[in-house]
Amino acid sequence: MNKISSQTSFWLLLLFGFSLSSCAQATDKAEITQQVHIEENTSTENKTNTENKMKIENKMKIEIWSDVMCPFCYIGKRNFETALAQFPDKEHIEVIWKSFQLDNSIPEVAKESYHEYLVKNKGMAPAQVTATLDNVTNSAKQVGLVYDFDKSIMVNSFKAHRLIQLAKTKGYGNEAEEILFKAFFTDGKNIADIATLTQLGKEIGLEEEDIKTAFTDDKYARMVREDIQEAGQVGVRGVPFFVMDRKIAVSGAQPASEFLKNLEKSFAVWRKENPETKLEIIDGKSCTPEGLCD
Repeated sequence: MNKISSQTSFWLLLLFGFSLSSCAQATDKAEITQQVHIEENTSTENKTNTENKMKIENKMKIEIWSDVMCPFCYIGKRNFETALAQFPDKEHIEVIWKSFQLDNSIPEVAKESYHEYLVKNKGMAPAQVTATLDNVTNSAKQVGLVYDFDKSIMVNSFKAHRLIQLAKTKGYGNEAEEILFKAFFTDGKNIADIATLTQLGKEIGLEEEDIKTAFTDDKYARMVREDIQEAGQVGVRGVPFFVMDRKIAVSGAQPASEFLKNLEKSFAVWRKENPETKLEIIDGKSCTPEGLCD
């Protein structure tokens, strides 16, 4: 798989700045490969509870911090999915999407295009913006995605993240991320408009009454803020940011091969700590949930 060009990586850093608002962490390499050993800040009691829960579920957690307005996040999602499809133990992986905002100062009512936003707010020359977005569009095309920045509506992503948090509680976190990425980068839909978000939520299987609570119940706003706060605690300096079993972190839109390598590495450690239980089964007369008895 072709790597994202160094020119694209450089200018994407300027999309939202070099602080926590950056789309990818600053580096002089074309691709960012960062393996970070993260110190756990949880108490012994919380750690024990988490370990017990993981043993019951028998799944290794992968947490992904992302913003649906980040062009590298969509590309990274697709590359990660390609790697996960090739991973032989994928049934033992649980993917958890985490909210992150690149720029929380963007208004909820669109005032400028993606191109205008970069020119006016990031000090980029119009020609530089055009070249940058063309490069990103080509990078997206290489992984089967269609970007149309001319249609993208530059609005605040907080409401979209509230919908994602609701979707996560219903088991539709991945579907919410996917449909919102496509809505923003491909279809030119307004991801700050409640009617639009409601329709998108219904398309992935959420109930309309539940969707309404995403925008009225403060707990979903709190969940968004907690994810963002947690990002700072684990060392997220840019998105996408993939944390595997709280031991290895991969930053940026890496190639599928890089994700696969780190999946294998982190899972090998996790499996040693969570050995698979194999039982010797003595067959006898029984009934199944499907109603079959013998």
